[in-house]
Amino acid sequence: MKILAGNSNLALSTAIATYIGVPLTKCQVRRFADMEIFVEIQENVRGQDTFIVQSTSFPANDHLMEVLIMTDALRRASARRITAVIPYFGYARQDRKPGPRTPISAKLVANLISRAGADRVLTVDLHAGQIQGFFDIPTDNLFAAPVMVRDIKERNDLKNVMVVSPDVGGVVRARALAKRIDAPLAIVDKRRERPGESEVMNVIGHVRGKTCILVDDIVDSGGTLCNAADALLAQGAKDVYAYITHGVLSGGAVARISGSSLKELVVTDTIAPTEAVLLTNNIRVLPIAPLIGEAIARTAKEESVSSLFD
Repeated sequence: MKILAGNSNLALSTAIATYIGVPLTKCQVRRFADMEIFVEIQENVRGQDTFIVQSTSFPANDHLMEVLIMTDALRRASARRITAVIPYFGYARQDRKPGPRTPISAKLVANLISRAGADRVLTVDLHAGQIQGFFDIPTDNLFAAPVMVRDIKERNDLKNVMVVSPDVGGVVRARALAKRIDAPLAIVDKRRERPGESEVMNVIGHVRGKTCILVDDIVDSGGTLCNAADALLAQGAKDVYAYITHGVLSGGAVARISGSSLKELVVTDTIAPTEAVLLTNNIRVLPIAPLIGEAIARTAKEESVSSLFD
Protein backbone atom coordinates (compact mmCIF):
# COMPACT_ATOMS: atom_id res chain seq x y z
CA MET A 1 0.00 0.00 0.00
CA LYS A 2 1.38 3.38 -1.02
CA ILE A 3 0.07 6.89 -0.20
CA LEU A 4 1.21 9.80 -2.37
CA ALA A 5 0.65 13.48 -1.62
CA GLY A 6 0.07 16.27 -4.10
CA ASN A 7 0.88 19.89 -3.25
CA SER A 8 -2.64 21.06 -2.38
CA ASN A 9 -2.79 19.89 1.25
CA LEU A 10 0.40 18.25 2.47
CA ALA A 11 -0.62 18.57 6.13
CA LEU A 12 -3.78 16.52 5.53
CA SER A 13 -1.88 13.89 3.53
CA THR A 14 0.66 13.58 6.35
CA ALA A 15 -2.10 13.26 8.97
CA ILE A 16 -3.83 10.54 6.92
CA ALA A 17 -0.59 8.59 6.52
CA THR A 18 0.11 8.92 10.26
CA TYR A 19 -3.39 7.64 11.09
CA ILE A 20 -2.95 4.59 8.86
CA GLY A 21 0.63 4.00 10.00
CA VAL A 22 2.14 4.11 6.51
CA PRO A 23 4.81 6.70 5.56
CA LEU A 24 4.13 8.93 2.58
CA THR A 25 5.71 7.57 -0.60
CA LYS A 26 8.65 9.64 -1.80
CA CYS A 27 7.37 11.59 -4.78
CA GLN A 28 8.60 14.75 -6.40
CA VAL A 29 6.02 17.09 -7.95
CA ARG A 30 7.75 20.13 -9.38
CA ARG A 31 7.36 22.72 -12.11
CA PHE A 32 9.56 23.70 -15.01
CA ALA A 33 10.28 27.36 -15.77
CA ASP A 34 7.18 27.57 -17.98
CA MET A 35 5.07 26.07 -15.12
CA GLU A 36 4.68 22.64 -16.75
CA ILE A 37 4.21 20.01 -14.03
CA PHE A 38 6.67 17.15 -13.73
CA VAL A 39 6.19 14.13 -11.46
CA GLU A 40 8.78 11.58 -10.39
CA ILE A 41 7.82 8.72 -8.05
CA GLN A 42 10.98 7.79 -6.19
CA GLU A 43 9.90 4.40 -4.81
CA ASN A 44 8.89 1.12 -6.40
CA VAL A 45 5.07 0.93 -6.75
CA ARG A 46 4.80 -2.12 -9.03
CA GLY A 47 1.83 -4.24 -7.94
CA GLN A 48 0.96 -1.85 -5.09
CA ASP A 49 -2.42 -0.49 -4.00
CA THR A 50 -1.82 3.26 -4.42
CA PHE A 51 -3.70 6.31 -3.14
CA ILE A 52 -3.17 9.89 -4.38
CA VAL A 53 -4.34 12.47 -1.80
CA GLN A 54 -5.07 15.80 -3.48
CA SER A 55 -7.88 18.34 -3.13
CA THR A 56 -8.56 20.25 -6.35
CA SER A 57 -8.78 23.56 -4.48
CA PHE A 58 -7.19 26.90 -5.44
CA PRO A 59 -5.40 26.97 -7.82
CA ALA A 60 -7.87 24.35 -9.03
CA ASN A 61 -6.44 23.76 -12.50
CA ASP A 62 -2.88 23.27 -11.24
CA HIS A 63 -3.96 20.80 -8.57
CA LEU A 64 -6.19 18.93 -11.01
CA MET A 65 -3.28 18.56 -13.45
CA GLU A 66 -1.12 17.21 -10.61
CA VAL A 67 -3.69 14.47 -9.96
CA LEU A 68 -3.84 13.55 -13.65
CA ILE A 69 -0.06 13.45 -14.11
CA MET A 70 0.52 11.52 -10.86
CA THR A 71 -2.12 9.01 -11.96
CA ASP A 72 -0.40 8.58 -15.33
CA ALA A 73 2.96 8.13 -13.61
CA LEU A 74 1.55 5.39 -11.36
CA ARG A 75 -0.15 3.64 -14.26
CA ARG A 76 3.07 3.58 -16.26
CA ALA A 77 4.92 2.32 -13.16
CA SER A 78 2.58 -0.73 -13.06
CA ALA A 79 0.68 0.10 -9.86
CA ARG A 80 -1.96 -2.58 -9.23
CA ARG A 81 -4.74 -0.12 -8.34
CA ILE A 82 -4.89 3.67 -8.31
CA THR A 83 -7.37 5.49 -6.07
CA ALA A 84 -7.73 9.26 -6.44
CA VAL A 85 -8.50 10.57 -2.94
CA ILE A 86 -9.98 14.01 -3.60
CA PRO A 87 -11.27 15.41 -0.27
CA TYR A 88 -12.56 18.55 -2.00
CA PHE A 89 -13.71 17.92 -5.56
CA GLY A 90 -13.36 21.18 -7.50
CA TYR A 91 -15.77 21.99 -10.35
CA ALA A 92 -18.52 20.14 -8.43
CA ARG A 93 -20.76 23.22 -8.55
CA GLN A 94 -20.81 22.95 -12.35
CA ASP A 95 -22.92 19.79 -12.28
CA ARG A 96 -25.66 20.88 -14.71
CA LYS A 97 -26.38 23.32 -17.53
CA PRO A 98 -27.61 26.56 -15.89
CA GLY A 99 -28.32 28.07 -19.30
CA PRO A 100 -27.83 27.51 -23.01
CA ARG A 101 -24.33 26.91 -24.40
CA THR A 102 -22.80 26.24 -20.96
CA PRO A 103 -20.67 23.21 -19.97
CA ILE A 104 -21.16 20.49 -17.38
CA SER A 105 -17.58 20.78 -16.15
CA ALA A 106 -17.96 18.28 -13.29
CA LYS A 107 -18.59 15.54 -15.87
CA LEU A 108 -15.58 16.67 -17.93
CA VAL A 109 -13.31 16.49 -14.87
CA ALA A 110 -14.70 13.04 -14.00
CA ASN A 111 -13.86 11.88 -17.54
CA LEU A 112 -10.32 13.27 -17.26
CA ILE A 113 -9.64 11.43 -14.00
CA SER A 114 -11.03 8.15 -15.37
CA ARG A 115 -9.13 8.38 -18.66
CA ALA A 116 -5.88 9.25 -16.86
CA GLY A 117 -6.03 5.77 -15.34
CA ALA A 118 -7.66 6.04 -11.89
CA ASP A 119 -9.43 2.85 -10.82
CA ARG A 120 -11.63 4.46 -8.18
CA VAL A 121 -12.32 7.81 -6.51
CA LEU A 122 -12.80 8.68 -2.86
CA THR A 123 -14.14 12.11 -1.94
CA VAL A 124 -15.94 13.98 0.84
CA ASP A 125 -19.36 15.67 0.68
CA LEU A 126 -19.84 16.15 -3.04
CA HIS A 127 -21.81 19.28 -3.81
CA ALA A 128 -24.38 17.11 -5.58
CA GLY A 129 -24.71 13.38 -4.99
CA GLN A 130 -25.42 12.64 -8.64
CA ILE A 131 -21.79 13.53 -9.50
CA GLN A 132 -20.95 9.98 -8.37
CA GLY A 133 -22.74 8.88 -11.55
CA PHE A 134 -20.49 11.10 -13.67
CA PHE A 135 -17.64 8.66 -13.02
CA ASP A 136 -17.43 5.37 -14.91
CA ILE A 137 -15.37 3.93 -12.03
CA PRO A 138 -16.37 3.13 -8.41
CA THR A 139 -16.78 6.32 -6.34
CA ASP A 140 -17.07 6.59 -2.57
CA ASN A 141 -18.62 9.82 -1.30
CA LEU A 142 -17.81 10.13 2.40
CA PHE A 143 -19.91 12.34 4.69
CA ALA A 144 -18.36 14.71 7.21
CA ALA A 145 -21.58 14.59 9.26
CA PRO A 146 -20.32 12.00 11.82
CA VAL A 147 -17.30 14.22 12.58
CA MET A 148 -19.51 17.30 12.90
CA VAL A 149 -22.12 15.53 15.03
CA ARG A 150 -19.45 14.42 17.49
CA ASP A 151 -18.20 18.01 17.81
CA ILE A 152 -21.72 19.46 18.15
CA LYS A 153 -22.60 16.98 20.91
CA GLU A 154 -19.43 17.82 22.84
CA ARG A 155 -19.99 21.58 22.73
CA ASN A 156 -23.76 22.16 22.90
CA ASP A 157 -26.87 21.40 24.91
CA LEU A 158 -28.80 19.49 22.26
CA LYS A 159 -32.15 20.31 23.90
CA ASN A 160 -31.80 23.90 22.72
CA VAL A 161 -30.20 23.30 19.30
CA MET A 162 -31.90 23.89 15.96
CA VAL A 163 -30.29 22.87 12.68
CA VAL A 164 -30.75 25.38 9.86
CA SER A 165 -30.30 25.02 6.12
CA PRO A 166 -28.96 28.32 4.68
CA ASP A 167 -30.96 27.74 1.47
CA VAL A 168 -33.64 25.49 0.07
CA GLY A 169 -31.12 23.43 -1.92
CA GLY A 170 -29.33 22.26 1.24
CA VAL A 171 -32.41 20.96 3.05
CA VAL A 172 -31.62 17.27 2.51
CA ARG A 173 -28.11 17.68 3.98
CA ALA A 174 -29.36 19.71 6.96
CA ARG A 175 -32.24 17.30 7.62
CA ALA A 176 -29.82 14.35 7.71
CA LEU A 177 -27.67 16.06 10.34
CA ALA A 178 -30.72 17.18 12.34
CA LYS A 179 -31.92 13.58 12.42
CA ARG A 180 -28.57 12.41 13.81
CA ILE A 181 -28.82 14.74 16.82
CA ASP A 182 -32.63 14.60 17.11
CA ALA A 183 -32.99 18.36 16.58
CA PRO A 184 -35.68 20.40 14.76
CA LEU A 185 -35.02 21.91 11.34
CA ALA A 186 -35.42 25.44 10.01
CA ILE A 187 -34.80 26.84 6.52
CA VAL A 188 -33.55 30.22 5.35
CA ASP A 189 -35.28 31.16 2.10
CA LYS A 190 -33.03 33.40 0.02
CA ARG A 191 -33.04 34.79 -3.47
CA ARG A 192 -29.71 35.22 -5.29
CA GLU A 193 -29.75 38.31 -7.51
CA ARG A 194 -26.30 37.71 -9.04
CA PRO A 195 -23.37 35.28 -8.56
CA GLY A 196 -21.56 35.80 -5.25
CA GLU A 197 -24.38 37.83 -3.71
CA SER A 198 -27.45 36.68 -1.80
CA GLU A 199 -30.43 38.34 -0.18
CA VAL A 200 -32.27 36.68 2.68
CA MET A 201 -36.03 36.74 2.23
CA ASN A 202 -37.55 34.70 5.04
CA VAL A 203 -36.88 32.23 7.88
CA ILE A 204 -39.08 29.14 7.87
CA GLY A 205 -39.26 27.74 11.41
CA HIS A 206 -39.41 29.01 15.01
CA VAL A 207 -35.86 29.90 16.04
CA ARG A 208 -36.50 32.26 18.96
CA GLY A 209 -34.25 31.42 21.91
CA LYS A 210 -32.54 28.60 20.01
CA THR A 211 -28.86 27.93 19.36
CA CYS A 212 -28.92 27.73 15.57
CA ILE A 213 -26.43 25.64 13.59
CA LEU A 214 -26.18 26.40 9.89
CA VAL A 215 -25.11 23.35 7.86
CA ASP A 216 -23.77 23.32 4.29
CA ASP A 217 -21.11 21.69 2.13
CA ILE A 218 -19.23 24.74 0.81
CA VAL A 219 -18.56 28.26 2.10
CA ASP A 220 -17.06 30.42 -0.63
CA SER A 221 -17.65 34.17 -0.38
CA GLY A 222 -19.41 33.80 2.98
CA GLY A 223 -22.24 36.13 1.98
CA THR A 224 -24.96 33.51 2.32
CA LEU A 225 -23.83 32.50 5.83
CA CYS A 226 -23.51 36.07 7.10
CA ASN A 227 -26.93 37.07 5.75
CA ALA A 228 -28.50 33.91 7.16
CA ALA A 229 -26.97 34.59 10.59
CA ASP A 230 -28.35 38.14 10.58
CA ALA A 231 -31.81 36.87 9.60
CA LEU A 232 -31.81 34.22 12.35
CA LEU A 233 -30.72 36.68 15.02
CA ALA A 234 -33.40 39.11 13.83
CA GLN A 235 -35.93 36.34 14.46
CA GLY A 236 -34.73 35.94 18.05
CA ALA A 237 -32.11 33.19 17.78
CA LYS A 238 -29.78 33.02 20.80
CA ASP A 239 -26.53 32.27 18.92
CA VAL A 240 -25.66 31.20 15.37
CA TYR A 241 -22.93 28.71 14.51
CA ALA A 242 -22.05 27.28 11.09
CA TYR A 243 -20.66 23.83 10.29
CA ILE A 244 -19.37 23.67 6.71
CA THR A 245 -17.36 20.83 5.16
CA HIS A 246 -15.26 22.72 2.61
CA GLY A 247 -13.85 26.14 3.51
CA VAL A 248 -13.13 27.63 0.08
CA LEU A 249 -13.22 31.14 1.62
CA SER A 250 -12.23 33.08 -1.48
CA GLY A 251 -11.66 36.82 -1.82
CA GLY A 252 -12.62 38.75 1.31
CA ALA A 253 -14.56 35.88 2.87
CA VAL A 254 -12.38 35.57 5.98
CA ALA A 255 -12.69 39.27 6.81
CA ARG A 256 -16.43 39.14 6.11
CA ILE A 257 -16.94 36.24 8.51
CA SER A 258 -14.63 37.75 11.12
CA GLY A 259 -16.80 40.88 11.22
CA SER A 260 -20.12 39.01 11.03
CA SER A 261 -22.63 38.06 13.71
CA LEU A 262 -21.64 34.37 13.43
CA LYS A 263 -20.54 33.06 16.81
CA GLU A 264 -18.29 30.50 15.13
CA LEU A 265 -17.66 28.98 11.71
CA VAL A 266 -16.37 25.40 11.83
CA VAL A 267 -14.80 23.97 8.65
CA THR A 268 -12.92 20.73 8.04
CA ASP A 269 -9.39 20.66 6.64
CA THR A 270 -10.34 19.10 3.28
CA ILE A 271 -8.93 22.39 1.97
CA ALA A 272 -5.68 23.54 3.58
CA PRO A 273 -6.55 26.49 5.87
CA THR A 274 -4.70 29.71 5.12
CA GLU A 275 -2.84 31.66 7.78
CA ALA A 276 -5.69 34.20 7.82
CA VAL A 277 -8.17 31.40 8.61
CA LEU A 278 -6.00 30.07 11.44
CA LEU A 279 -5.64 33.55 12.97
CA THR A 280 -9.36 34.40 12.87
CA ASN A 281 -11.02 34.07 16.28
CA ASN A 282 -14.43 32.85 15.07
CA ILE A 283 -13.21 30.24 12.55
CA ARG A 284 -12.20 26.78 13.78
CA VAL A 285 -10.77 23.89 11.74
CA LEU A 286 -12.01 20.35 12.39
CA PRO A 287 -9.59 17.49 11.45
CA ILE A 288 -10.99 15.14 8.77
CA ALA A 289 -7.91 12.89 8.48
CA PRO A 290 -9.23 10.06 10.74
CA LEU A 291 -12.36 9.70 8.57
CA ILE A 292 -10.45 9.65 5.27
CA GLY A 293 -7.68 7.49 6.73
CA GLU A 294 -10.18 4.88 7.93
CA ALA A 295 -11.87 4.86 4.52
CA ILE A 296 -8.51 4.34 2.78
CA ALA A 297 -7.55 1.53 5.16
CA ARG A 298 -10.89 -0.22 4.61
CA THR A 299 -10.62 0.19 0.85
CA ALA A 300 -7.18 -1.41 0.91
CA LYS A 301 -8.52 -4.32 2.98
CA GLU A 302 -11.64 -4.67 0.78
CA GLU A 303 -13.86 -3.91 3.79
CA SER A 304 -17.10 -1.93 3.97
CA VAL A 305 -16.82 1.85 3.79
CA SER A 306 -20.56 2.53 4.11
CA SER A 307 -20.48 1.66 7.82
CA LEU A 308 -18.47 4.87 8.37
CA PHE A 309 -21.67 6.80 7.65
CA ASP A 310 -23.46 5.35 10.70
